[in-house]
Amino acid sequence: MKVQTPLMQVEKLSVEFGNKVRAVRDVDLTVYEGETLGLVGESGCGKSTLGKAMLRVIEPSSGAIRYRGLNITDLRGTVLRSTRAELQMVFQDPFGSLNPRRKVADIVAEPLLRARGADKKTARETALDLLDLVGLGREAGERRPHEFSGGQRQRIGIARALAPGPRFVVADEPVSALDVSIQAQVINLLADLTRDRELTMLFISHDLGVVRHVADRVAVMYLGEIIEIASRDAFFAAPAHPYSEALLSSVPQLSQEPRERIVLEGELPDPAAPPPGCTYHTRCRYAVDKCRTTPPPLAEVQPGRSVRCHLPLIAITERPNA
Repeated sequence: MKVQTPLMQVEKLSVEFGNKVRAVRDVDLTVYEGETLGLVGESGCGKSTLGKAMLRVIEPSSGAIRYRGLNITDLRGTVLRSTRAELQMVFQDPFGSLNPRRKVADIVAEPLLRARGADKKTARETALDLLDLVGLGREAGERRPHEFSGGQRQRIGIARALAPGPRFVVADEPVSALDVSIQAQVINLLADLTRDRELTMLFISHDLGVVRHVADRVAVMYLGEIIEIASRDAFFAAPAHPYSEALLSSVPQLSQEPRERIVLEGELPDPAAPPPGCTYHTRCRYAVDKCRTTPPPLAEVQPGRSVRCHLPLIAITERPNA
């Protein structure tokens, strides 16, 4: 069995905003070198906040962030800047994440100038090469963002993220703002670049079909907590958490095997006042008294698979009535 080397780790990571909303709640998560970890869940569950906190785009309220074993939680100044060169992000909005006043070559070159201290000539040549790599051509460097389509702008964002030579990339809903006809092109580009450049990636998405295509493992988030982690194949074959089961039931299947459609009742609870016990119990069709009073830990139920549930789906064959 291949030994997995942790590249990015967070330990008891929490992010709290000024109104006492804990968008991320004591998360423990490891991303292994060379893998793509898919992070899924409903809108508002904390996925993007977690991804940004891992890169310190958003400062965590508590907990630790480790990159290659180094605690980067409290790094400052030039040390943080040099570390950030290896930690980059592809943002969700290809329209709002690019400076409309600057030429594309300057946008892509900026991380090299700031994080790597490259001279302007070298940075520009690298930027033009990257624009060619992502399929836009070197001539795109002389144009401004408004001259490009959404899919092309996202390619610019990818080129910018690659510029300083990162080892870890957070792709935050990178195709959700794009037309369906363009999504596959950007997804395939990311998959090719991840393989060819030996990148490690946290791929954030609400689209399980996309995650199934790109991820090696899947982590499911609900109300700021990680509630399931499994390999891609294990997750899609048999989800272990009732919330995962509901999410997967909404994914279209090519096979003819019938599958129950599970409709989640109610809205996501208020993060400022999460329910007692298991935070999912208010929407769970399997909940019992223990679920309403005692928070379940994130526990390993199979090798390489963990779930935050008192009654994980893969551990029992019959479930008591709620």
